[in-house]
Amino acid sequence: MNNALVEVTGLPAAPIDAAAAFHRDFVDQIRRYAREGDVVVVFDHADHDHRAWRLAAVQELAREAAPHRVNGVEGEDVQQVSETLFYLQSASGVTGQLLELARTSD
Repeated sequence: MNNALVEVTGLPAAPIDAAAAFHRDFVDQIRRYAREGDVVVVFDHADHDHRAWRLAAVQELAREAAPHRVNGVEGEDVQQVSETLFYLQSASGVTGQLLELARTSD
């Protein structure tokens, strides 16, 4: 089984514009990967008003991908993201989740 990581970058600041760009630029790629295995979508942290569209997108992609899994992770810290990816590999029942990692101080 293949596992894929999709790093989502370059989205606009406004939630509705970011959602449109995500669907335009990333959804087809995620769907292709999900036909072959599990996918983790990594987002940078954003304001709270992005959470709803991100969660809805991840949940719907997960429904489409079953029995493969799609999850989202919000975070920039490489170690935290890596540890979360390791966890998700072993957590076979976790799908359709958007996990927000702790923000690291600058």
